[in-house]
Amino acid sequence: MTCDSVKKLIPLYYYGDLTPEEEDLFDEHLHECTACTAEMERQRVLAAALDRRRMEPPPMLLEECRADLMAAIASGAHPAVRPPAKSPWTLFLEALNLSVAGFGRLRQPAGAVALIAIGFFAARFAPSVGSFGNVGTMGLASADNVLSSVRSVNNVGNGQVQIVLDETQRRQVQGRLDDPNIQKLIMAASRGDNAAVRVETVDLLPNPAQAPWAMDSLLNMLANDPNDGVRLKAFAALKPLAGDPRVSKTLAQVLLSDPNPAMRDQVIDTMVSQRNDAMVGLLQVLVQREENLGVRQKASKVLKDWNASIATF
Repeated sequence: MTCDSVKKLIPLYYYGDLTPEEEDLFDEHLHECTACTAEMERQRVLAAALDRRRMEPPPMLLEECRADLMAAIASGAHPAVRPPAKSPWTLFLEALNLSVAGFGRLRQPAGAVALIAIGFFAARFAPSVGSFGNVGTMGLASADNVLSSVRSVNNVGNGQVQIVLDETQRRQVQGRLDDPNIQKLIMAASRGDNAAVRVETVDLLPNPAQAPWAMDSLLNMLANDPNDGVRLKAFAALKPLAGDPRVSKTLAQVLLSDPNPAMRDQVIDTMVSQRNDAMVGLLQVLVQREENLGVRQKASKVLKDWNASIATF
């Protein structure tokens, strides 16, 4: 398979719509191509985000559709011609009016919230007109490296609104890899939420055989990172140390539990050099529980080459 064909099959792979032959070819390609593995993870995250997003139709739209349907049924005529679609801004104002109507004493605080929302959208979409001055007794920071989020809004009377902000200040840190503070930051990055940063972290780590903290980070990423590309990257960095007891133990864990068959396949190739009773038992367990045909066949072949039984005793 080529990279283009694999990328087109990724959605079908997620939902189990590939044939067994296509799935084996797909897994074989991922085994050799980290770029397609990373693209598969990106599409998986996007699909999961879209699945979580739900859009509810406005109540007025449902009422209009029902009215059109009833009129068509009663008269046998075509549904009435609908008026031109309303702009997002008009829909926003109508929703705001419906939300505020009928709440009496809550209108003033709700109006304050609406003013804040209007100000946010105006600042977001309108051309820049310079920084703001002071508002009452509080100034609004406009620096690009300050991230602000609104914690609460209150109407304090006399036309004044009080807004509580949480602000985070970005800063840049530079130092050598032998600096303990830099090491702590890199280890934190290896466990952060950004998969691209975690991949870059692997490239920054020194030789794990000479730096225990780097070994800890790589072992954690190999065993626990949710991103296939990050795990494959950590695996490549640890492969030369497959004989190390800690690496060998983690590889055994990955072989039995990693969700990516391409990763399990590569681990078998790496661990076959360690022919011992523990490795034989591990492969026997894998053959009994492995669902991927290619991985199961490879484990069986290794056991046969070693003149070992496929079954466990």
